[in-house]
Amino acid sequence: VQLQAFGGGLVQAGGSLRLSCAASARTFSRYVMGWFRQAPGKEREFVAAISRYGGRTYYADSVKGRFTISRDNAKNTAYLRMSSLKPEDTAVYYCAATTGDSPRYIEYEYDYWGQGTQVTVSS
Repeated sequence: VQLQAFGGGLVQAGGSLRLSCAASARTFSRYVMGWFRQAPGKEREFVAAISRYGGRTYYADSVKGRFTISRDNAKNTAYLRMSSLKPEDTAVYYCAATTGDSPRYIEYEYDYWGQGTQVTVSS
C-alpha cells in the first residue's frame, strides 16, 4: 500500500493543524494506521495509532488530550488533528500502516510508510 501524508505547515504556538494520510489500498480497512514524528537530531517517535475501524486509539503521553487520530475508510484516509500545538511538536510527521487489528506504537511493527510532512510550530 502507498501512503501520502500532507497538511503540514507553519503554525503559531497554540494553533491547530490537521494532517491527512491518503492510502492507495483498495481495502484500507485491513490496516491499522499510525502517526510518528521525527524532530531534528532526534529519533523517530510514536504519536498516535488507530484500529482498523476506528474503535480503538492509542496516543503518546506527550500528545494525549491535544491530538486526535481518526480515519474515514470510505475515503481511504487517516487524519491527525493537532491542537494546542507547542514548539516541541515541530517535526516531520509520518503516517504508517500495518495489517492486524490492535493499534501499534512500535515503529518496526509498521510495514508501510508515507514520505512525511513538515510541521513547524513557532513560539
